[in-house]
Amino acid sequence: MAAITFPGNKPDSCKLACQGCWRENGMGKPSTKKDLFELISSEAAACRMCPDLCDRNAVLSNLNGSIDAKILFIGEAPGRQGADRTRVPFSGDQSGRNFDRFLASISLSRDDIFITSAVLCSPRSLSDANRTPKKSEIENCNPFLKRVIELIEPRVVVTLGSIALAALKRIEYHELSLKEAVGNVYRWNGRLLAPLYHPSPQVLASHRREEQQLSDYKIVREALALNG
Repeated sequence: MAAITFPGNKPDSCKLACQGCWRENGMGKPSTKKDLFELISSEAAACRMCPDLCDRNAVLSNLNGSIDAKILFIGEAPGRQGADRTRVPFSGDQSGRNFDRFLASISLSRDDIFITSAVLCSPRSLSDANRTPKKSEIENCNPFLKRVIELIEPRVVVTLGSIALAALKRIEYHELSLKEAVGNVYRWNGRLLAPLYHPSPQVLASHRREEQQLSDYKIVREALALNG
C-alpha cells in the first residue's frame, strides 16, 4: 500500500452504522446518531464475551469525545492507572499526558477528536498489571470498533501503536506495519489513515523518542488538511 502524497476524495456523508441491530427492548429503532452511539455504548457495557475481562467495564461513552469529530484516534486498550480509572481514554497517567502534549503540538484538543481502543476493557495480568490484549479479545471487540468508525465517519483515522493498526485489518485488510508506515498517510476504508506509535513512556524510551513523535504528529494535521 503506497503512502498518499496528494488530495483524495472526501468520504460520503455520515451514515448510521449497523442499521437493524438494535435490541427489541422497547426503545425502538435508533432515530439519531446520538441514539445509535448510546446503543453501541450500552451493548459494549453489557458485553461479557471475554472471560478475563468480565469484571471490567468498557470505556465507551460521551467522555470519549465528539461523535461528529473529523478525526478518530484508536489506542490499544484502557490502562490500569489511566482510562480504566478515569473513564476517559488516554487520561490520568503518563501516556495520557504525553498524548495531550502531542495533540497540542498540532493545535488540536480533545474537543476536536474522538478516541477509542482496539479493546474497550482493561486487560490485566495475574499481578494486576497492564498486559497486551489477547487475539481473542481484539476479535471480540472488533465489531464495536467497526460500528464506531462507521457511526462517526471520520475523515482521518489515527492508530496509536501496532495493536490498533493490526485491529483495522479485521475491518478492511491492509498490509501496513507500524515500523514502515509511521509518519505517512494511506487511504483505508474510504478515509485517510495515519499510523503512529503509542504515546506510552516505555515507547518513548525505547522505540520512538519525543522529537520523533512530535514530528510524526505533523502528518495528522496534514492529513486533516488533505481530507478536511
